[in-house]
Amino acid sequence: MKPKTIVTLILIIQPYLHVVAQTISETFTDTRDGKTYRTVRIGKLTWMAENLNFLMDNSVCYDNDAINCQTYGRLYTWNDAMNACPAGWHLPDTSAWSDLVKITGGIYAASNTLKSKVGWQNSSNGTDEFGFSALPGGGRSDGGRFRHIGEHGNWWSASPDPSPGDNGAYSRNIFYDNDYVYESPNYKSIGFSVRCVRE
Repeated sequence: MKPKTIVTLILIIQPYLHVVAQTISETFTDTRDGKTYRTVRIGKLTWMAENLNFLMDNSVCYDNDAINCQTYGRLYTWNDAMNACPAGWHLPDTSAWSDLVKITGGIYAASNTLKSKVGWQNSSNGTDEFGFSALPGGGRSDGGRFRHIGEHGNWWSASPDPSPGDNGAYSRNIFYDNDYVYESPNYKSIGFSVRCVRE
């Protein structure tokens, strides 16, 4: 009984530790193509712990090299990203991303806890404390240029940019050379990575 009492006190006094204790890793198989993904429950959502690698018409592998898809998943335009997740999953909006970042250390520190333990330039790897395993998959410009593999991880959100023209949407971005997690608007035609979530 004594160990239970100690744990209960910790969970009441330190809600943050309670969230960490509830991090649960599992796997999910996408019935559309048979690919299996690691998943992790952080807070109230289950996140894919790998970038999505489901073929869609406007999705590409970095440098058009299939080996990069095996490691980093595919790069999607925003319109494709909005329809890429399997049934029961969806693209996270900015609120879901903000909750994830808050739980895992805040915008000035979460980069380190979310980054994978390998794969980042200059050995700027993270602790992967929550099993999210963020990888630097780079991106593809609307002109077709591939950039920043090994340096930047970029993931679409489901939230469009409200600026006039309806050409943009928000993404979350992690860079190799600092511990920030950025939120930025980008053209919907750019190719970024996708992480799907479910309740």
